[in-house]
Amino acid sequence: MPEPTPPPNAHPPAPPPAQVAWSVVEEEPQFRELVAAKRRFIVPATVFFIVYYFALPILVGYFPGVMERDVIGEINLAYLFALSQFFMAWVVMWLYVRRARRFDALEHTVVQRHAGRAT
Repeated sequence: MPEPTPPPNAHPPAPPPAQVAWSVVEEEPQFRELVAAKRRFIVPATVFFIVYYFALPILVGYFPGVMERDVIGEINLAYLFALSQFFMAWVVMWLYVRRARRFDALEHTVVQRHAGRAT
């Protein structure tokens, strides 16, 4: 297949990014703080959501009497729990987006500090 030709008004391709000494970046306190902050949020959020997700089949399997109890009309607890997982996914996403603003600020300080050091 032939290479596609860019339109005549297209910008020229960007130059390749400069090489960054990652071993130096990894030693920066700001970078370590960024990695630690992300880990402090992502690991507990992931563990929480996995436990929440697998709670439904476990509860239905081990406690069927409780989960088949009608809550609203003929809608039982298992259906409500299953629907709550969609809501919980959005809550976790919203929390991550809020926290990501702090991550972005920390990342910006690391990038600014090393922008002039690229070789």
